[in-house]
Formats: sequence, structure tokens, C-alpha cells
Amino acid sequence: MKWDSIDVARASVEIAMSSSRNVEDKLVEAFKSKGIKTVAVDIGGNLIASIPKIIERAIVSSRRTGVIKESHVHDGAVAGAAREAIMQVAAKASGLNVGGKIGIARYKEHLSVCIFMSIGLLHLNEVVIGLAHRSIPDIE
Repeated sequence: MKWDSIDVARASVEIAMSSSRNVEDKLVEAFKSKGIKTVAVDIGGNLIASIPKIIERAIVSSRRTGVIKESHVHDGAVAGAAREAIMQVAAKASGLNVGGKIGIARYKEHLSVCIFMSIGLLHLNEVVIGLAHRSIPDIE
């Protein structure tokens, strides 16, 4: 079956929203059987101060799991999409602590990055989601 950008975006959202490592592993295998490569990265801390580390983790985990190839173009696509997803939620999280996951999914030339997190303020938590898509060359 052929998947398009909305299917890949849906995969990145599902993997970012996974509730445990066990569920995450099952989702990775389910998507893999469909030809969609996925990975999730746990994140936390002060969002603004953590942006470079979050982007770095997204790139490294994507390379390590084979979601992307070690390529300047692929690295840049993950970094750009991760930054865009972060900026979508940054206004609500500025100066506050966050915890959540980044989900990354790829099928051929479609790459999607989703950030799903909780923003903590005392006992009041806000939940936010950011999503970005990039097109990349299908290097195999």
C-alpha cells in the first residue's frame, strides 16, 4: 500500500502520544510492517533552554534507528521539522517545564515530526501538540 503525508503525520502523532515504552515498541513494529519507519524520543525540562538538545536528540535517534540516512539533507529536514513543531508549542511553554515525547515518522519522501507534551505549572498542567512535515529524497 502507498502512504501519503497525512498517513505519515498520523504515525508521528500516534508514536509521540504512546503512553509507555511497551506501547511505543508495539507501534514501531506495527508501522514497520506497513513500511513506515518511526521513532520516539522522550524530552523534558525547560523548553526554551532545551531546544538545541531536543533537536539533536531527534536527529541522533532518527539516524540510529534508520528512519533517516546519515545525510546533510535528511539531518536538516529532521532539524527543521523538529524546530517548527517546537515553535508551534513554544508560546505556551515559554519559561516553564515540560515533559513529553517527540514522534518521528517517515515513508519514502514523507517525513513528519510531532511533539506532544505536558506543560507543568504547580498542579495545573496544559497539554500541547505541534506537528511539522518535510519532503526529503528517498535515499535507500
